[in-house]
Amino acid sequence: MIAHNLGYPRIGSHRELKRACEQFWANKITRQQLQDVGRQIRHDNWLTQQQAGITLVPCNDFSFYDQVLDMSLTVGAIPERFQALRDQPSADWLTLYFAMARGYQQNGLDLKAMEMTKWFDTNYHYIVPEFTVDQSFTLLSEKVFEEFGEAKQTLGNVAKPVLLGPVSYLLLGKEKGEDFHRLDLLDRLLPVYEQILTRLQSQGATWIQFDEPTLALDLTDDQRSAFAKTYRRLRSEFPQLKLLLASYFDCYGSNLELALHLPVDVLHLDLVRCSSQLDDILNTDFVDTSMGLSLGVVDGRNIWINDLAKSKATIQRVVDTLGTDRVFVAPSCSLLHVPCDLANETNEQGLAPEIKQWLAFARQKLDEVVTLATLVQESDNVTANVAFAVNQSAIEARKTSVMINRPAVQQRVRQLTDQDAQRQRAFAERQSIQHDQLQLPLFPTTTIGSFPQTDAVRLNRAKYKKGEQTLEQYEAFIREETEKAIRWQEEIGLDVLVHGEFERNDMVEYFGELLDGFAFSDNGWVQSYGSRCVKPPIIYGDVHRPAPMTVRWAQFAQSLTNKLMKGMLTGPVTILQWSFVRDDQPRRDTCLQLALAIHDEVVDLEKAGIRVIQIDEPALREGLPLRRENWDTYLNWAVMAFRVAAAGVEDHTQIHTHMCYAEFNDIIGAIADLDADVITIETSRSQMELLDAFSRFAYPNEIGPGVYDIHSPRVPTVQEMVELLQMASNVLPARNLWVNPDCGLKTRRWPETTEALKNMVLAAQTARELVAESV
Repeated sequence: MIAHNLGYPRIGSHRELKRACEQFWANKITRQQLQDVGRQIRHDNWLTQQQAGITLVPCNDFSFYDQVLDMSLTVGAIPERFQALRDQPSADWLTLYFAMARGYQQNGLDLKAMEMTKWFDTNYHYIVPEFTVDQSFTLLSEKVFEEFGEAKQTLGNVAKPVLLGPVSYLLLGKEKGEDFHRLDLLDRLLPVYEQILTRLQSQGATWIQFDEPTLALDLTDDQRSAFAKTYRRLRSEFPQLKLLLASYFDCYGSNLELALHLPVDVLHLDLVRCSSQLDDILNTDFVDTSMGLSLGVVDGRNIWINDLAKSKATIQRVVDTLGTDRVFVAPSCSLLHVPCDLANETNEQGLAPEIKQWLAFARQKLDEVVTLATLVQESDNVTANVAFAVNQSAIEARKTSVMINRPAVQQRVRQLTDQDAQRQRAFAERQSIQHDQLQLPLFPTTTIGSFPQTDAVRLNRAKYKKGEQTLEQYEAFIREETEKAIRWQEEIGLDVLVHGEFERNDMVEYFGELLDGFAFSDNGWVQSYGSRCVKPPIIYGDVHRPAPMTVRWAQFAQSLTNKLMKGMLTGPVTILQWSFVRDDQPRRDTCLQLALAIHDEVVDLEKAGIRVIQIDEPALREGLPLRRENWDTYLNWAVMAFRVAAAGVEDHTQIHTHMCYAEFNDIIGAIADLDADVITIETSRSQMELLDAFSRFAYPNEIGPGVYDIHSPRVPTVQEMVELLQMASNVLPARNLWVNPDCGLKTRRWPETTEALKNMVLAAQTARELVAESV
């Protein structure tokens, strides 16, 4: 039986990659120094997995930014606008690579970054490939070969290259220009994949892992045919290579028959998200074939320990049917989505020992995979049986822990009715009331909430946490930063201000620290995109708000200005999605507990005189199940949770929400059902393309299409933003449009933020003048 892994966290156990990338972007380290950091992370990851007992260790799962972007560079799918950069004598592949991800604005060039969106239903973001009707592909990058060479030298022949499969790569991209379908490009793409396999085989590779996660989606007949065609061709050309096909995050569903008949050696199953598919397979004639099954029984998306008894029984059942040689044991998906190592949690004031015993990070999940394989094959193995006993003791302790349950919170959720999710009046009536009360101009300007977290902000927070600064000193600093931000917003002419969120470490962690039922790690970082890492809170028990969380700072900020000040909250669905959520009750129940906590905060903000309140829900689309048959169930409770959070205020209080980096077409009805007075969304990278869904739907409420891409360091011009606003005005009523960046500005620097927001205000003024001239 083979214990293998699909992928490992690439940020480094202490976020070495984040720091190195940001230093490289700031010209503080050289290209070689950055590459040295990447090489060391890869080496450490490979040895960690090998020493844990993993039989097949993945390589090419490392990335300096994103694995989909890596594949675009590998196959030469470089958008035409970057050709000017490639032509510059000083350009190298890293410059091109990061320009595609982040944009480029120097040496006389102004290149917009490629689009970014969510990786299926995770909080990881990938760079969306761009394809044209005359798209050509060529083997451009040596990355996969260099990393396999390194891995082979470190590990021997157990290194397993991981490739994003050709069909999923195309399906995850987007057509640009003329009317065609990206799958039409498959015949041009496959020869490059064949070149890759030829090179890997010549280097000594025996196993290849193809990730084809789109097999978990609802596919058309043409898309299924593309899979059949691709793998028949690859098998015919490479009969000696062993192919492992991996899909994850859901069942194969209606694609199961296709998957079972693809000419691959091993098919991976995500048995955490979909355990039922195992019966569907074992009850067919699959048992008479030679294909192996990779059983993804250890959760690669969450941090709770595996129930080894349950997983062992599952593996044993498959072994009894197929035999040991056809069974592989693995996590459900790449461990990219969980923190590196629980052993890094050494702070005695951090995770409580009782909670810590219930957790497994990436390093511990390797042990779970190896222990399960050992338990099935060697029932008398002492080490494995000791681990099993410890595991079962922790499982039982969690079931009976008094830390978890709050009967009053559970009762409040059970008593919720549809009326608890209703505003007093319909939007059309509220809009008129709010326009009269708020007296905002056409194209009102605002930002999404956060302002740059400078070195000074981080330093003062660190000093306070270390006890080197008193609470009074720390809060005096936060008040000073807040006032400076408000005066600056007044100076440049923003209409609705924000306080800047300098007191907040993270938009989810901040609230989790003030709610009961949450625990926190010190080093539980995971990659969100590029160098952006997040440290998700851990929801271990029933959620309760013991006291107001934001009211004091909102009141302070409003006292400094006569302009409107937005109260800033993170919504219940986003807190749920961006936390490691307890797995011992339905996610719906946990989300409604969060909704009630935010509801109480919204009511208190209104009582404190805050007339505009933003409840961010960037993760609403992210949580959508991959298969349409499950959408309604999720959307019903997700929409209800938001409405419960927002429904306690009077009609004159304006409720905003924010969503970013997602495809909204499929859920536009649910977005309308949220009944937020104003929604702000990301549209600048897509050139307002996302507004098409709102236009076709005749979205009735107000909307702020982002005109400033905050995930790129480039500063958009006034004319560029005016043109975006004109595009928006062509599809939506001008009276319903707001002007704002794509997202919060926490990760940006003040110089570029200052210039960009000044341009944004000027763009809004120009747009108002253009409307006035046309009347």
